[in-house]
Amino acid sequence: MTKEEQIIAFSRSDAPQWFVMRDLKRNNAKLPAYKMLSEMKIEIFTPMKWKIVTKEKKRIPQKVPFMQDLLFVHVTRKILDPIVERTSTLQYRYLRDGFRTPMTVRDTDMERFIRAVESADNPQFYAPKDILPSMIGKTVRIIGGPLNDYVGKLQKMQGSKVKRIFIELSNLLTASIEVQPEYIQIL
Repeated sequence: MTKEEQIIAFSRSDAPQWFVMRDLKRNNAKLPAYKMLSEMKIEIFTPMKWKIVTKEKKRIPQKVPFMQDLLFVHVTRKILDPIVERTSTLQYRYLRDGFRTPMTVRDTDMERFIRAVESADNPQFYAPKDILPSMIGKTVRIIGGPLNDYVGKLQKMQGSKVKRIFIELSNLLTASIEVQPEYIQIL
């Protein structure tokens, strides 16, 4: 079986997978895809950040998606295909392989990323193009704490006493998570 046939067979699997999706709705839409899919009891993950929004002349902090069009959906393709067909603003992100193969993230990688992001009070997110070589420090392993056994690169921050580690998700997104110095082992 060729690599292309393996990818196609894998994408037709009946097992739930983490699909990488696009939500083309506007920022101020009343029912963005992540809310719609949550209401349908489908497991989703979208990286969120705090933003001050004005509602009825009051400024309030609210969690909003870090990237409006990025969404991860954990479900089978049989369930997701009909939803995508009837929702014109919800699309698969495809691999650039010429076969229109939907992008997926391995369960272990996605669960690891979600666990890291949820363990932090204030995760910072970066698109791959936003991380400059000057921001990347030493490779470390975390020993103990909520991020036990995570391996990643430290984030270089001039003059800061706070240590942060980059947790990458398949060249799609990177989170910077605060780590206590006593848990850091330099590799």
